[in-house]
Amino acid sequence: MNADAGRDAAVDHDPGAEIAPGGALSIAALDDDADFREYVRSLLEGEGHEVRACATPDELFGLCEERLPDLVLLDIKMGRHSGEQVLEEIRQRWSRLCVIVITGYPSLETMRKTFKQDVYDYLSKPFSIDELRKTISQAAVELNLGGRPQDRLRASLGRQIRLARTERSWTLKDLSESSGVSVSQLSSIERGAHLPSLESLLSIALALDVSPSEWLQAAGF
Repeated sequence: MNADAGRDAAVDHDPGAEIAPGGALSIAALDDDADFREYVRSLLEGEGHEVRACATPDELFGLCEERLPDLVLLDIKMGRHSGEQVLEEIRQRWSRLCVIVITGYPSLETMRKTFKQDVYDYLSKPFSIDELRKTISQAAVELNLGGRPQDRLRASLGRQIRLARTERSWTLKDLSESSGVSVSQLSSIERGAHLPSLESLLSIALALDVSPSEWLQAAGF
């Protein structure tokens, strides 16, 4: 299979479409198709992103341990490797890592399984360049990918605190009364507008019966 054939089989190429410019992201791509890996690398690096392409799950896990990427493009059907098992391992190690699933064998069952594992989106091959661009751009905006470390931490802590609170069916007032942190401060933290002080973070975590280290690890720290 030559490079052009592998590329065209995976992506519906529209010569008039280009990936929209935006903040540079660190992207890891796991796919057993060498031609597709090279194509995705060339395409996204041309937009200023850093792309590390992997042929095996072990390669992906190794580079994630070395330095966590902003997002992972994961082929869910890879012959002798199971994308579903890779996704399970990712969620065990890096629960909040943004994952975009790609597959040449789409099915409702597979889609349901992957979304249960909190994937950001599910793209079926062949997908258009514009579709890939839109998905990555939306993920970057919604999850604050590619931002400064303190910006990513602020956004991640806000999401996780809000999630832990809503899982308990607590209002902001409930959390305020339990933690001693004011409602206005909690609201600002959950919106990602302000980073909590260490004292406030510990008080909030204790009130929600969560280890702060879990939140920090999920944020990639």
